[in-house]
Amino acid sequence: MRTKSLTLGLTAAFFAASGAVSAVAQSAGEMLGAPRPKGIDFQEPATELARDLQWLDGMLNWVIGVIVLFVVALIAVVIVRFNRRANPTPATFTHNTPIEVAWTLVPILVLVVIGAYSLPVLFKQQEIPEGDIYIKVTGNQWYWTYDYVDEGFGFDSYMIGQPATVGNYVRTPEVEQALIDAGYTTDQFLLATDTRVVVPVGKVVVMGVTGSDVIHSWTIPAFGVKQDAVPGRVAELWFNAERTGTFFGQCSELCGKDHAYMPITVEVVSEEDYATWLAEAKEEYASLDTGAQLIQLASAE
Repeated sequence: MRTKSLTLGLTAAFFAASGAVSAVAQSAGEMLGAPRPKGIDFQEPATELARDLQWLDGMLNWVIGVIVLFVVALIAVVIVRFNRRANPTPATFTHNTPIEVAWTLVPILVLVVIGAYSLPVLFKQQEIPEGDIYIKVTGNQWYWTYDYVDEGFGFDSYMIGQPATVGNYVRTPEVEQALIDAGYTTDQFLLATDTRVVVPVGKVVVMGVTGSDVIHSWTIPAFGVKQDAVPGRVAELWFNAERTGTFFGQCSELCGKDHAYMPITVEVVSEEDYATWLAEAKEEYASLDTGAQLIQLASAE
């Protein structure tokens, strides 16, 4: 209980203190990573990784479509030519070597083609380049902690509408006003967070992802990244955003009763705006303990 009170009290103070810092990033670009009404496709890609993944998905759908049409055509031929009326006396042979060779080799060739295109994309994801910025990401029940390791500061990120910010997971007038004050629209309830990950456009960002309690998953669809946050392990992901704007994600691993209230917000800004935000963030955030530090403090007591 004491830990919860400490966390809620500190977060409330943090939410109030961080308004000026957040404002630097909020004017940098559009809300590009939010779902759209009646949308049925992927979000518009904002990184090379996302473009590659979406192209690969399209290519695989064509392969799957051709295979499905071929199988349906074979079934139709069998139904028409080999039903009881058209073929009252069935054949008695049990083997057909050319057909058996074909249905062994053709799937192998299909898999080779798929592998030739998918493995380079997989390696591009998993071979982590030298990063311009390194951020440690910790998944907690039910919020995220971000540490800008090279800059010496960190902060927690809560959904606007959580008890730790304002409200109780319900879209009330108070929550809507908090969304507006933070630079969001009221329709972005359940997506918007009180603090954002801010990164510069055109720079390689490497994230070390871990968990403090259970398994979470850090995901930004428009970046083409998803990485499980496993307690006791640090896994890495990387991205290089090609445009400015605000991008949304969500914890993508079932992590408990408030799993649905653990969004992710990333703000991509120009290098000039990033330098301004970084200077103000160091001043605002360096004096605040993150949630992970509070847990360690409570454990020590």
